[in-house]
Amino acid sequence: MSEGNKVIIIGLDCAEPSLVFDKWLHELPNLRSLCERGTYGRLRSCDPPITVPAWSVMMSSRCPGSLGIYGFRNRASHDYGQFKIASSRDVKVDRLWDILSKAGKKVIVMGVPLTYPVSKVNGLMISDFLTPDIKAEYTYPPELKTEIASVVGEYILDVRDFRTDNKKKILEDIYEMTRKRFELMRHFIVNKQWDFLMMVEMGTDRIHHAFWSYFDEAHRSYEKGHPFEQAIHDYYLYVDAEIGKVLELLDDTTSVFVVSDHGAKRMDGGICINDWLIREGYLFLEEQPAGVVPFAKAKIDWSRTVAWGDGGYYARVALNVKGREPRGTVDPKDYEKIRSEIIAKLKTIRDEKGRLLETEVHRPEDLYPRRENIAPDLFVYFDNLHWRSIGTVGNPSIYTYENDTGPDDANHAQDGIILALPSKQHALATHSGEELHGACLLDIAPTILEILGEPIPPCMEGHSLCAKADFSLQSASGK
Repeated sequence: MSEGNKVIIIGLDCAEPSLVFDKWLHELPNLRSLCERGTYGRLRSCDPPITVPAWSVMMSSRCPGSLGIYGFRNRASHDYGQFKIASSRDVKVDRLWDILSKAGKKVIVMGVPLTYPVSKVNGLMISDFLTPDIKAEYTYPPELKTEIASVVGEYILDVRDFRTDNKKKILEDIYEMTRKRFELMRHFIVNKQWDFLMMVEMGTDRIHHAFWSYFDEAHRSYEKGHPFEQAIHDYYLYVDAEIGKVLELLDDTTSVFVVSDHGAKRMDGGICINDWLIREGYLFLEEQPAGVVPFAKAKIDWSRTVAWGDGGYYARVALNVKGREPRGTVDPKDYEKIRSEIIAKLKTIRDEKGRLLETEVHRPEDLYPRRENIAPDLFVYFDNLHWRSIGTVGNPSIYTYENDTGPDDANHAQDGIILALPSKQHALATHSGEELHGACLLDIAPTILEILGEPIPPCMEGHSLCAKADFSLQSASGK
């Protein structure tokens, strides 16, 4: 590797491969140029395919089970209702910037999920969208705040209230956030010393959740000719232009990666997991609520309850096990029998029109060879993630078309994107214009370490993309 070799990662949370590669690539000149000059393809996410834990999976090359992080909210104990929001403190392993800092490399980290509270690095860090606000200590070093304000004014950590019906304001905020993040990134590229620079933009995620129904003709809420029909399309073009401004500042000693942690797809509705468990005789209430209430406010009869669930883009089901939960009812010797029974029944759920949903149900031991902290007893992807899980209790039906956390048009898809333009020294540079197959989140950190000439720790679960036995390339002709 040359002494000046660098890596830059542009993270686009939730960027969808069917939009980038299939639908709009001819209108995205800078992303198209990366495809033609480098390599590109789908990037398999983790299970579950959600922002937390996906970016930490990518940066540590450890699966969610090894990290012990299964979502934004994780069970803090086997007591009922003891959840905690994930933060950087929950990541107990080194991520890429930690490894590079220890190796003496200069790093800049901007907005990567699960970086709040910030940690000391050999360089700069700006924390993520889970930071309370910019009054918090969201930078390392702390005085970096002053420089940020001088460059972009009031920095935006995330779109304010992106799950509301005020779509005009959401769209304005998305653009303002994205503009400031890219502007600050370019400032750092030019004015700071760095070997590794990574930025994650959340606007791609927020615009999918807020505006997907306006352009997708298959969405139940689609209205042809809606004023926001081009909102996602136009934003992708805007992001492409911002990426182009970044590329203009880089030379051929810099390897460029554009990646997403997962993709996006339409959301058809929600399955009320706890109301379904009540209907099937696994969850019992002491009294029926007067209306729809959060699960934490429902009066659960734990002396009879066998299982309960949690809402989100996927459903987490927990069994009430004797000797594990405080008032467990499931004898450990019956655990697998009951779990298998619930799995079989979940797979029979149909939509409101009688169509059988394509539901996947996973046992944690089938997903992860190692499981830290408290994993759900079951992971449920309703209808290949076209339906989300609703955790409230007291719904009039097991079906709902309103999100229990606010208006939401999209769910997450299991494939994200990767576009890689390696420096001329790297083996991937010999495959210009060819499509990657078999890449996954776990492979990114080892690949970056190889490019920067650093050893790949044996504890990493992925492999450098050039070393993968199943790594294949296919001509990108016609793109």
